Amino acid sequence: MDTEVLRWFQQIVDGMTVTEVAEIHRVSQPGVSRALARLEAQVGTPLLYRTGRLLRPTQAGNEFKHHADAALHDLDDGLAAVNELVDPETGIVAVAFQPSFGTWLVPDLISGFREEHPRVQFRLVHSDDALGSSLVAGGRIDLEFTARRPRNPEVTWARLFSQPLLLAVPPGHPLAGRRRASLADVADDDFVMLRPAWALRTLTEELCRTAGFTPRVAFEGDDLSVVRGFVHAGLGVAVVPARVPGAPATTAPGNSGIPLTDSGAHRDVGLAWSERRRLLPSGEMFRDHVLATLAQDPGKVP
Repeated sequence: MDTEVLRWFQQIVDGMTVTEVAEIHRVSQPGVSRALARLEAQVGTPLLYRTGRLLRPTQAGNEFKHHADAALHDLDDGLAAVNELVDPETGIVAVAFQPSFGTWLVPDLISGFREEHPRVQFRLVHSDDALGSSLVAGGRIDLEFTARRPRNPEVTWARLFSQPLLLAVPPGHPLAGRRRASLADVADDDFVMLRPAWALRTLTEELCRTAGFTPRVAFEGDDLSVVRGFVHAGLGVAVVPARVPGAPATTAPGNSGIPLTDSGAHRDVGLAWSERRRLLPSGEMFRDHVLATLAQDPGKVP
């Protein structure tokens, strides 16, 4: 059904004349009358009858009007929602990221973006590098901060910066307080690691093999904060990413984050988005903000 004709029917039942409807919508009176006749043919019964200059609803017309009102109300709400999405200044951006990026990288970037675009909203989703494919491939996420390069050729991954890896040791560990260390220094220690599906776990094991040993894994977890907590409790050492690229820092209260001297002791962090699904304007603006902000800091980008 033509939604414009439904609106004409709605206005006539609410008391307007065919002449008034024609004037408001800038169409001819015969055009309005023919459209209403087509609507009645589609419904299969008369919806209006004439009394003087006015058209009044039949019993079927009254019943149909309730449903037409509800349908047009839902349609108007949907159009308003879409307009809000596609308006660059009032859109919603769906962003996925690992929990560890939620303590500094993502909030810092969103905060800077919201200074210029305060009405843009964000839908935040936690992800992890244990997933087999980027969340943006499914269409529900606009942008994803991830240290795993997506294998899907339909997903673009732009490298943002190289994040140094640190050796986290418990308080009182012989290496605590050292300015630098190598993995060979902890070859005999127990390790706390993420589970095998994680990219950081794979990278850590490769670094240990290059250092000449196979790490003895005492505990496994699915979150870096859990790994750090176990290290702080004295249950092992761990390889963790530095909080700020280019500036190794304490990995958790009481934990010593020691820069590693091993070659390749870093991971690349990037931003992923789908090539098949075009970003809405607000998503494009945030992507450009991320790329431009990190590109302006030579310490974060090559």
